[in-house]
Formats: sequence, structure tokens, C-alpha cells
Amino acid sequence: MKEYVTRDETGKSLNFIEQIVRKEVAEGKNGGRVQTRFPPEPNGYLHIGHAKAICLDFGIAEKYGGTCNLRYDDTNPTREDTEYVDAIQEDIRWLGFRWEKIHYASDYFRQLFDFALSLIRRGHAYVDEQTSEQIAEQKGTPTQPGKDSPYRNRPPEESLDLFLRMNNGEFEEGRMTLRAKIDMASPNMHFRDPIIYRIIKWPHHRTGTHWKVYPMYDFAHGQSDYFEGVTHSLCTLEFEVHRPLYDYFIHLLKDGDYRPYQTEFNRLNLTYTLMSKRKLLQLVDKKLVGGWDDPRMPTLCGLRRCGYTPSSIRKFIDRIGYTKYDGTVDIALLEHTVREDLNATARRVAAVLHPVKLILTNYPEGKVERMESVNNPEDPSAGTHEIAFSRELYIERDDFMEEAPKKYFRLTPGQEVRLRCAYIVKCTGCRKNAAGEVEEVYAEYDPQTKSGMPESNRKVRGTIHWVSTAHALPAEVRLYDRLFLVENPSEEKDRELEEILNPDSLQTLTNCFVEADLAQAKPYDHFQFQRIGYFNLDPDSVGGRLVFNRTVSLKDTRSKKVNA
Repeated sequence: MKEYVTRDETGKSLNFIEQIVRKEVAEGKNGGRVQTRFPPEPNGYLHIGHAKAICLDFGIAEKYGGTCNLRYDDTNPTREDTEYVDAIQEDIRWLGFRWEKIHYASDYFRQLFDFALSLIRRGHAYVDEQTSEQIAEQKGTPTQPGKDSPYRNRPPEESLDLFLRMNNGEFEEGRMTLRAKIDMASPNMHFRDPIIYRIIKWPHHRTGTHWKVYPMYDFAHGQSDYFEGVTHSLCTLEFEVHRPLYDYFIHLLKDGDYRPYQTEFNRLNLTYTLMSKRKLLQLVDKKLVGGWDDPRMPTLCGLRRCGYTPSSIRKFIDRIGYTKYDGTVDIALLEHTVREDLNATARRVAAVLHPVKLILTNYPEGKVERMESVNNPEDPSAGTHEIAFSRELYIERDDFMEEAPKKYFRLTPGQEVRLRCAYIVKCTGCRKNAAGEVEEVYAEYDPQTKSGMPESNRKVRGTIHWVSTAHALPAEVRLYDRLFLVENPSEEKDRELEEILNPDSLQTLTNCFVEADLAQAKPYDHFQFQRIGYFNLDPDSVGGRLVFNRTVSLKDTRSKKVNA
């Protein structure tokens, strides 16, 4: 028997799903084809948990010469909208994936309906007139068998007639359901005559009012896979208990050797993060956030607006991997990954968030020099750009202390610092207003210490950044932090969302200044604000107004250790 490797040709370990796929391709199962699908429900925006499924579905197909389709699970018209359909496509493209075809579960409504009719005729389904509460009560418990519905043995002809009339709109919602007739004593609760169709009188975003009955997920999912030609149906672990029902319906439907196979993997759970679309919608509806694309949201559009890159998300997903057991990943690892990604790619620029004026008293008035600033020291090919230097500068307020502790290496009277890519300066004092607040800091520069000159090698303990007051651009800077105070917000069942929100998850600074070169920045461009953190230009930046969002700080100051 052929031995199957657990590493690919590059030496990288294969996750358990890849090992399965590689083995089945080698054995020629389903003709050796690999076809996957990503099947989101268009009832909200995709979040980073979906990114894990996207990377797997599209990545497996790409790696093994197969195809991956995008298929919308649009079987509940009351919760679906074309807004979400469009947003899902945008997010997948942004992550860097391309689908083979776009399908909808609604493409198969006729085939699913015909299959349901076939099940009724063959004695595998019946119309039940009980309420949902009665059906739930009769299901029994995992240790006690359920009880048969009084309608379980009604003649197929009668169920056929009622099912057709259900779809004609003759009955109100909840009045009747179509149930599969399987085994009310099965130890698998999903086999106890599950509901496979219910009445919904709501216009569908694609089919309008043509259908009055809609298939349940367990009935539509596997059959759609079959109609579409899927070979590997990859789902999260909560669907593992549904797999026998998936296989049961496929067995009744299939004609020939081909059939799809379902495999489950662990879903993504992140600390300080909610992954429930229902609860994320509550945040939006209650206006606790600015919308689905609020940078504090775990949605892909929110992460994009916050400044996360597609490559950082894909690297993060690759790091955490795929297993058969659930767990929770520290969000610090995600932050570490984007920090690592932006360190290698983001352009370095000067920005002052809490400005105080620094006046170089011995620098000629009216003189302007152009200092050379390195774009990215991690990437020599990124080159340099010029930044204006003048007599009056803005520096960070924290970079000056009138009375400083011993190990304070920034500006304080009598102490020298280097102004980044410029000169060494020596602080001579300050001026305060009537309230005792520092309004101006004074220093003298040493003209022999310009960066690049021989004397510039003179060592000083501190280096600070700056922008020229005459050339700087005003900017608004939004400092985003984790949205929730508690590590596992999904476990806070008895508390309202408002109670566990971090009140400091957004701080807006309106009196900031950035270097003039940023006038050319475009929305979503990434930057490192030197000594501060990583930021990107928000799409709110219109009409010359600059708005920047903090993606992450330069260093993780909260976690003791990040296992990268």
C-alpha cells in the first residue's frame, strides 16, 4: 500500500484535511477531482472567522489543481440582502482569492423541491401539522427516544397534496412543515424526523414570491454540493453531528459513483472578540459601533478599514492552522502578525499626535532645509523621501519634561537629543501659559551634527521625531483599541453588550500634524508613524481632510508572550 506523506514538496507540514485530500486524489476517489465551495449565508458581513474557511476552501482547490465556487446559502429570505451578496464578493477578492463560478442555493430550489416530492412518494417524508413547540417536545432527549408525530403515517398522496398547497400559499407560516421520516428512536437527535421544509411568505432577493416553502440548511446544503459536483465539503466542527444526516440524504439522492464528502475543522475563536453575526448585527443596530466596517469590528471590511492587510490575515490563518478540536486564539497573535507584516512593508513617516512647539532659537529665521528620510529600513529598495526642516517644529508633548527623572533621555533643560534625520539639539527651557501648561520649548541646534556629516556620529541618548510647523498638515487620528473589556465576550450570557464594551476603544485626536508628503496618500495606504504605531488613511479623508486609523501600536505592551 502506498505511503502518504505528511509534508508537501516544500517541506511544510500538511494539515489533516490536506492529508485527506492528497490521499483521496492519489486513490482516484471521485475521479481524482478536487472541487470545493465557500457557502456563506448573505445575511451579514464576513468576519475573520469566515476568512479561515475562505483560506481553506480556496487554498485547497488552488494547491491541488481543483476549483472552488462561491455559493450563497440563500434559503432564508427574511434575513438576506443583495448588500451582503456584494460585500462578500468584495471581501473574498480583497483576501486575494478568485472563485470558479458563483452559485446560489436558490439555483437548486426546483431540484430540491422535486427531491422533496420524491421523498414523499417513496415514504421518506410527510407533512406535519404540529407546532414547533409540539415537535420539539416529541423529539425526546439523547437518552430517551422520541414519540411519533400523529401525522407520521399519513398517506403519501395526502402529504403530496398538502406540500403542493403549502407552496401555493394556502397555509400561514408555522401551520405546516415537511419532515423527513427517518427514526424517532435514533441516538442521533438529527435523525428524529428533522424538518426539511417550512413555509416562509417573504420575497426572496432572487426568486421573488415564486416560492412559499424553503428548504432547511441540512436539506439544502448536501444536495447543493451534489448538484454542483463538490468533492470536498469542508465545514466547521459544529456540523460534525450533522454529517450522518448529510450522508443519509446524499445516499437517497445520488445516482452513480460520485458523491461529495464532508470533513469538519475547528472554527476560529479569538479573545476579546465576538464571532456571532447576530450579535455583531446588534452592535450595528444599537449604534454601539459606526457600522459593519467600524475598525473595531472583526468583520473583514472592519479589519481592512483598520489597516489590516490581506497578507497579514492569510499569514495569521496559516499560523493557527486547522485541527479537530476547538480552542481560543489570543488576539495578540493576530496583532503580532499584522505588526510583523507592516514592519516589512509600511512606509515610515513623521506624525505628532499631541503637539507642542519646539523653537530652535539659533536656527536662521526663514531658512528651510530638506532632510532625507528613509521610507523603510527593512526594505532598501523602498528608497527615501524629503521632509522639510525649519526653525519652528512640532514635537510630541511627552518628549519634553521640565523636571525629568534620571533615566529620561528626551528633551529637558540642559540635555541633548537628536532630531531624527536632522540635528542634535540642546534644550534651554520653555514657556508656559497662565494655567502652567507648556506652550513652547526652546533649544539650540548644533549645525555640525546634521545627519550624514562627520560630527553627526556624536552619540546622544535620545532621538525624537518632529514635523515643521510651516509645512505640516493638520490631521485627525483615531486610536482604536479592543472593543470588549472581557476576554471571552461570547460567554457573557447574562450581560448586555453595553456592559462589556471598552469605553476607551476609540479615542479621537483632532489636533494632530503629519508631514506634508502625506497629502498624496490614498485611502487604505499604510504607514508607520515613527515611534508611535502603524496607521492607515481612512476613507473619510475627503476634501483635503486627513483621517488616520491606528492599526496596532509598535509593540505589544499587554501580552507577556506571543507564540509566533
